[in-house]
Amino acid sequence: MIVPSHSNQFLFIIAPIISIGTALSAWAVIPVNAGWVIANVNLGLLYVLAMTSLGVYGVLISGWASNSKYAMYGAIRASAQTISYEIAMGFALIGVMMAAGSLNLSEIVYAQQGGFWHWYWLPLFPLMVVYWISGVAETNRAPFDVAEGESEIVAGFHVEYSGIRFALFFLAEYANMILVATLAALLFFGGWLSPFQGIDFLEEWFAFVPGLVWLVIKIGFFLLMYLWMRATFPRYRYDQIMMLGWKVLIPVALGWIVILAVLIECGVKPWF
Repeated sequence: MIVPSHSNQFLFIIAPIISIGTALSAWAVIPVNAGWVIANVNLGLLYVLAMTSLGVYGVLISGWASNSKYAMYGAIRASAQTISYEIAMGFALIGVMMAAGSLNLSEIVYAQQGGFWHWYWLPLFPLMVVYWISGVAETNRAPFDVAEGESEIVAGFHVEYSGIRFALFFLAEYANMILVATLAALLFFGGWLSPFQGIDFLEEWFAFVPGLVWLVIKIGFFLLMYLWMRATFPRYRYDQIMMLGWKVLIPVALGWIVILAVLIECGVKPWF
């Protein structure tokens, strides 16, 4: 494991630990089945946002401590991208909270009982799209991987890392990918609930399928979306990423929140 001679050695070593620590800590409140959760806290959604927000400090510290211009460029890009897309993601999750009336992830899943058409993907479809795009950008995956743009800045914030420290950054990135996919399944696709609830004969046929299996299938679908987007879209320019975050996603999320608030206030809640 090589440590650059002119780097800040303490921060250089601690940065990947921060990244993997926050990535794994966020899983403490994620329910994977009815009652299967480490900490069933009422502010679970807020806790997840807090942990994922802290993860960017590992990227920033690694870029600065490496004493490399390429690493610093990657860290600056990552910080700007994270700030931009966390706002849009937060607004998208506010819509879910308004619909479910809770920040508890288990209660949000239970609020979607009734089958495929009762899940939040339908009434909150614009917010789901905003959340998903923001999630891909938050995890620095293609086509939003300008923080690691190999064709521009060699490898971004981890260009000076090797050995297990380099591996920790990648483990944290993939843990965050699975976390984003799991949250998408829990918040918009009914979590571990069967899609055939309310359809008597289909519900009986698939009654043997455990809730964990349904959740894994949904998570697999969103992880496949990651691969599909990487293989389909070219890398966006930095200015295009900023424009998409500030001029498209945030206005869409705010507009749908206002519409949702008016519908709830008027008592028009056909899906909730």
